[in-house]
Amino acid sequence: MKHLLLFCTLLFISCGSKIDQEQLHLLNGYWEIKEVTFKDGTKKEYSVNTTVDYISLDSLKGFRKKMSPKFNGTFETSNDAEPILIRISNDSIFMNYTTEFNTWEEVLLSLSEKSFSVKNEQGITYTYERFEPININP
Repeated sequence: MKHLLLFCTLLFISCGSKIDQEQLHLLNGYWEIKEVTFKDGTKKEYSVNTTVDYISLDSLKGFRKKMSPKFNGTFETSNDAEPILIRISNDSIFMNYTTEFNTWEEVLLSLSEKSFSVKNEQGITYTYERFEPININP
């Protein structure tokens, strides 16, 4: 039964719409995590986030930075940023990160103007939605 479930999952992923390199510009901007799906299929949903990710790509290089949104529409951040290097292999798009503490890779599973998802090397899938700031200024 486990083999059948694994086969169906792989078939579903492989039959999904292919992400084109021309779409990568859609990653630019502010994103908040909405859901994490663990390897065993359990999910954790995020309805409120205190930080968002800012992604900036120029061609196949860029960075990701944690930002804290403020109620006036501005952001607070540190100078820390994670460099991103995009690698394309066998019709898959990989996001490679390297910091002084760690190196890891995520495969881009889906990408649109409003959302994207990635899967890391541990089999954990992260789903993001474009961040919509709340501005309480009259």
